[in-house]
Amino acid sequence: MNLFKKKDEAKTEQEKVAERREEVLAKGRKFKYPLQWTKHRVVVNTILIAIVVFALIVMGGWLALYQLGMTDDLLFKVTEIIPVPVASVDNESVRFSDYLMFYRSSMTSIERQSGSQFDSDSAQQLSIEYKRAALTESETYTYALKLAKELGITVTDEEVDAEFNRHLKTGGIDRSEEGFIKIISDNFGLTKDEYRRMLYLTLMKAKVEVAIDDMARSITETIESKLAENGNNYQAVANDLGDSIVFEETGGLVDSKNIDGGRATEAMGLEPGASSGKFISLNGDGYYFVKLINKTDTEVNFVSIKVPFTEFDRRFKVLQDEGKITELISINDPNLVEGPIDEPDES
Repeated sequence: MNLFKKKDEAKTEQEKVAERREEVLAKGRKFKYPLQWTKHRVVVNTILIAIVVFALIVMGGWLALYQLGMTDDLLFKVTEIIPVPVASVDNESVRFSDYLMFYRSSMTSIERQSGSQFDSDSAQQLSIEYKRAALTESETYTYALKLAKELGITVTDEEVDAEFNRHLKTGGIDRSEEGFIKIISDNFGLTKDEYRRMLYLTLMKAKVEVAIDDMARSITETIESKLAENGNNYQAVANDLGDSIVFEETGGLVDSKNIDGGRATEAMGLEPGASSGKFISLNGDGYYFVKLINKTDTEVNFVSIKVPFTEFDRRFKVLQDEGKITELISINDPNLVEGPIDEPDES
């Protein structure tokens, strides 16, 4: 016993502290490693749960959009943030948000104007019709964007601003921006940014149609030549060109602020018997010629010739016939007639 006591007494204080520290650390290690393993499992489990939740959200979103055909506010906002496709046109993706924007604006307009006059079956049929029209409409605009990219055609923010400001004053009413935004929200369920998106698409498609429609341009040249020869006889030109143009008469005085593609406004700036020369419809769907018959301070009486754009529709029909339009949602109803949705009436 004395030998062990002497050996322990021979240790320095520093050595004793070191040994004591090692004893404490050894006791702590048996708690440390199990804790590290537990923390590792927590991290792994958290990651797995996050992956499962994300997968469920993705699956739920896919079912809601592509299988159930849901169109609620949340899904609309999600598709505005995440550019998921609803179809493809000649390998160009059609934005789901554009499809929902056209559909929701049309249905909101009908619901606000008609109230509850439709029974459930009629409302369901109307919903299907507008979904079909909205999908076709979004496909045509996507094709316009594709052609614009190929042709180097752009629409600037300034052009959209100018068109937005023109809509503020449609019908001769000088609306405030706040009041106008309330109108489009109440009647079409659109925000300012969504309405500007519609204007952007409309302007882009109009520019593309002007650029590619050589036939319409050629017809306008023929009209200009004939009007110069016959003293602005619009009826005679209409008789010569037949179905390639659209001839219209007001048949009397109409409001100079009439919403008619810009014809009444153009006529108001003319003298009786004078012709406007060609100008592009404010709707972007063709060229117009206008001849003033007579006018007052606030009304005009005129005749007009319209040269519709047809080349864009012809090319789009070719894509349909060749199976180059792929839709990721199904809107099947034998009674449906495809066609464009009317643009919001900004008045």
